[in-house]
Amino acid sequence: MSQNDRGLIDAFVGDGRSLISLCGICLGLAGLFAIFQSITGHFLPHDVAFLQMQPDALCRINECRIVHFMIHDRISFGGSLVAIAVLYMWLAEFPVKGGEKWAWWTLFASGVAGFGSFLTYLGYGYLDTWHGAATLVLLPLFGCGLWMQRPKRASQPRPAVQFSLLYSQHTERWNGMAALGRMLLLFSAFGMIGAGLTIQFLGMTSVFVPTDLSFMGVDRAQLHAINPRLIPLIAHDRAGFGGAVTTVGILVFACVWFGQPSRSLWQTLAVGGFIGWSTAVLVHPAIGYTDPIHLAPAVAGTICFAAGLAFTRRTMFSRERING
Repeated sequence: MSQNDRGLIDAFVGDGRSLISLCGICLGLAGLFAIFQSITGHFLPHDVAFLQMQPDALCRINECRIVHFMIHDRISFGGSLVAIAVLYMWLAEFPVKGGEKWAWWTLFASGVAGFGSFLTYLGYGYLDTWHGAATLVLLPLFGCGLWMQRPKRASQPRPAVQFSLLYSQHTERWNGMAALGRMLLLFSAFGMIGAGLTIQFLGMTSVFVPTDLSFMGVDRAQLHAINPRLIPLIAHDRAGFGGAVTTVGILVFACVWFGQPSRSLWQTLAVGGFIGWSTAVLVHPAIGYTDPIHLAPAVAGTICFAAGLAFTRRTMFSRERING
């Protein structure tokens, strides 16, 4: 390898942050593609090959509700991927660049949750080759970026305040309505983590809740009779979506709890939250899945998150001016 080649690699890789940002960009593009492709009503080629059945054939059953149900999971999954992408790029550009240790551990925990969710296929038996290939490409990039940014204890002076999962050095900067807004954002993050883990568990076990089957107008036996590979494919979608929601929840919680209030953080939460929550909520009326029990958690989470953003905006923006 020539000196020029090494220089180009060093310029691209740098301190590892560019690799984390690249993973974010790839996840964002994958999420947008998932949303676009789902809106068109098409399945991925490997899904068709696994089912040995075109979506048009499924659309002839119960007013296309089985396909619509699958589309609603995939659009929501795409929105979650875009939200992860936005948060990854903010983390790489600001707190990781500033050497904030919590940011590294946040990326590590989110990586375990996100990439680890691929292994849920062991519970439903469908190995998604495209998902597997993407994991094989992105995981080394993400891991390399983390390794290059790992905390170096020996070379850094001992900080006055040690990093702790229970301590946030910015807590005192939140007061009044901003403190309430912060609690709402943290509460919504906990809700995302809980919902994501629940969806993952469902994907590996029962797959459906009663309202799902009611919307589709079939039971498990009928789905199996239509195509014995249909439930494993739907389970794959559910578990993947659950893993993405869990990852978003971890990222939001850590960024709000440990992150310094700033304009960039508020804007990142606003963009990621808008895409993530809007895809999760608006897809339901679009396909006619409007059961209030099913929709209630997503709508409540959206309201909670939006209120949190509204209450924290002034503090987030003013803190940046003070710090600048």
